[in-house]
Amino acid sequence: MLAYREDGPRDGPVALMLHGYPQSSYMWRHALPAVAAEGWRGIAPDLAGFGDSPADPPGTWQRHVESVESFRQELGLERVTLVVHDWGGLIGLRWACDHPEAIEGLVISDTGFFADGQWHDLAQTLRTEGQGEELVESIDRDAFAQVLRASSTGLDDQAIDEYFKCFADEDRRKGQLELYRSGDFSELGAYEGCLGEMDVPSLLLWGEDDAFAPIAGAKRFQSELKDSRLVAIEGTGHFVWDDAGERAAQELAAWLR
Repeated sequence: MLAYREDGPRDGPVALMLHGYPQSSYMWRHALPAVAAEGWRGIAPDLAGFGDSPADPPGTWQRHVESVESFRQELGLERVTLVVHDWGGLIGLRWACDHPEAIEGLVISDTGFFADGQWHDLAQTLRTEGQGEELVESIDRDAFAQVLRASSTGLDDQAIDEYFKCFADEDRRKGQLELYRSGDFSELGAYEGCLGEMDVPSLLLWGEDDAFAPIAGAKRFQSELKDSRLVAIEGTGHFVWDDAGERAAQELAAWLR
């Protein structure tokens, strides 16, 4: 069972929120109460090996996808609006395509789901044997904070502590390498067109200055999704839910409303 945070009425419609790398459910700290205020039940798990969820080897892409379905079954969730960011998108959208009957809506943030995608520099390092091991074994909290704050303006000490949990033990560090090495973007060719075929309302919420998942990706999603709205938050990069958390939460709440 994955650890998770939740807020809102238990009988309300469900917003299932999947975080990115190297974050945890803590990244939804602004969104959860905003969702609850609209009468929704917000549920945000820590993916295996992140936050308060223990590692569940192997930490592969496919295993994370399977864990989302197990989590849904364990909580007895029938249909959800899926809210995803970064790796939560690669995991969550793949799960959604495998279980379209469970999807009522999509909120897609700073991620990709395209067969011609390219790995950014950090991902390339994690995918490279030897270099990846050296990185995850050598990084400490101070170095971790320095790396994240180079790309984010909204990470305080508590956020750093929460996100550094994915480095807490050997299995968690190894799981990061397993995740990045367990698949290729080309595998997404099998899912081409599936998001549009769901024909559900969608919100695309993006950091306008995202260097890891550029806003061009949001526009590609928009061209595929029939009933979609794009919100680009100016002056914000990849970590939009940390750097512009209250604004992002307001946009999500307004769209759910």
